[in-house]
Amino acid sequence: MASLRRQRVRELLKREIGEILRQKYPLPQFGLLTVVDIQLSNDLKNATIYVGGSGDGKERRRASRQLSKDRAALQQAVAAKVVLKYIPHLRFVMNTAIEQGDRVLDIIDELERANPGNFPE
Repeated sequence: MASLRRQRVRELLKREIGEILRQKYPLPQFGLLTVVDIQLSNDLKNATIYVGGSGDGKERRRASRQLSKDRAALQQAVAAKVVLKYIPHLRFVMNTAIEQGDRVLDIIDELERANPGNFPE
C-alpha cells in the first residue's frame, strides 16, 4: 500500500513541478525544461527531480545552476500547489540520458561508415 502512495505522490509532484518549470523558466534562456523522473525517499521527505533540457550544453548548465539557486523558492511554489503533510526537500539533477543516447548513435554511425560491409541492414 505504501508503494501506491509513493507512486501517486511522485506523479503529482512530477505534474506540478513540470508546470512550475514551464511558467518560471523562459524557453529562449534555458531551453525546454521537462521533468523526466522523480525519485522519492521511503518517508516522502526527500525528492530527487531529474530534469531534461532541449537546449545546448550551455543552456543546460545555466538551467542547472538556476534550479539549484532557486531550489527553496521552487519548494515553496510546490508547497502552495500540493497539499501534503510534509513537502519533500527537493534536489534537482540534470538528466543527460538523451545526450548519451545521441552519442551512442553517433558512434554506431561512425563505425558503420568505417566498416560498411560488417553491419546488417
